[in-house]
Amino acid sequence: MPASNPLSVLPTLEADLARIESLLADSVRSNLDMLAEAAAHLANAGGKRVRPGFAIAAAATGHSSARPADSGVLMGGVAVELVHLGSLYHDDVMDEATTRRGVLAANQRWGNVVAILTGDFLLAQSSIIAADLGTDVARLLGETIAELTDGQIRELQDTDNFDRTAEDYYAAISGKTASLLACACRIGSITGQLDQPTTEALTEFGHSYGMAFQIVDDILDVVATSEQLGKPAGNDILEGNFTLPVLRALRSENGDQLRSLIEAGLTAETRDQALILVRTSPGIADALDAARSWADKASGAISNLPDSPGATALQAAATHLVERARAPLE
Repeated sequence: MPASNPLSVLPTLEADLARIESLLADSVRSNLDMLAEAAAHLANAGGKRVRPGFAIAAAATGHSSARPADSGVLMGGVAVELVHLGSLYHDDVMDEATTRRGVLAANQRWGNVVAILTGDFLLAQSSIIAADLGTDVARLLGETIAELTDGQIRELQDTDNFDRTAEDYYAAISGKTASLLACACRIGSITGQLDQPTTEALTEFGHSYGMAFQIVDDILDVVATSEQLGKPAGNDILEGNFTLPVLRALRSENGDQLRSLIEAGLTAETRDQALILVRTSPGIADALDAARSWADKASGAISNLPDSPGATALQAAATHLVERARAPLE
């Protein structure tokens, strides 16, 4: 669902993100024309650059006044964004996606093989940058890619699983979403040369924010319209990915009716009926409470950091997050 960058209260962010765009364009270049075109496909399609923004804001918590990000911080942000972009190419193959960020998905334009290899190329480019930033950053990115894979496999193995628990869901989103946001904050702290307690606080912020971020995204999938989302509403439930609001709805008063619809095989019409059952269940309120709890935990993680433009921006991002989920409900 389109939204302004929640970190925009950081005065230097716009200029820093413009530098990120230039560095990102350089990092996806290749002497092979097809690879160069495929690798630049999603990078050129835009995006809010939330993850490099978090790296920049995390580093900025070490300064009492606004200043441009150092080159190491920017390259750390690029490395994180390359991991994110690489994972999107792989996700689109698994999901058989048709569009991404308003353009034709790479798997539709070039086929699955090229999309997978392009994703691999972007992960490799991230690793090269990380190596230049030091062993701590290189190891962190490697661990994060492993966590991303773990979370995605957890989600896949629970496809169409009506016995999936909230704990199973949390374990999956911790890997597939929260790990990369935690990584972004930690890389910002490392490249910003901040002390260990601050690094740990920022890492906890990123992880908790990431948990809230994914829950909010999953709420929007069932409460927002296709026009608001820029993709078909209810896509997760159609694919058998039972997210937190759906899991809560399945255990509510009309849960048996919802399960019967899903087990019969959802069509466009019955998907809309299923979405109405989820929207009118306690599942939305329960998921909003969970998102708010994680967002509060994120805010609490950095509450003791000294006042700075970076800390202010991160706190604003946490506050903005739950409001984003509430907007379609009002």
